[in-house]
Amino acid sequence: MPKEIFPQTTPALAATRKKLAPAIHEAFTSFSERVFAEGALPVKTKQLIAVAAAHITQCPYCIRGHTKAALRHGASSEEIMEAIWVAAEMRAGAAYAHSTLALDTIDEVSRPHGA
Repeated sequence: MPKEIFPQTTPALAATRKKLAPAIHEAFTSFSERVFAEGALPVKTKQLIAVAAAHITQCPYCIRGHTKAALRHGASSEEIMEAIWVAAEMRAGAAYAHSTLALDTIDEVSRPHGA
């Protein structure tokens, strides 16, 4: 991934985000900490879900950050790759499932008026 398209996050960039919208930054940080805290799901599972979601949303920062977090919380390389395959299936499955919209439209447009 070219660095010029996706610049590295730095403490200075993080400080700028916080400075420009401190209350929102604080709320987001607090929300994120609560979401990824131990709960009904273990942190490792939450991070594997995040790895999968990051691949679906195609966020390079999230992919790197949550992959590192998943590893820190005990996820294996195999578990991470399986989570990514789940994401791939869900994305492909969504395209397949949404084909019903195209098929319905084809039927609607092709149907004689009044039929």
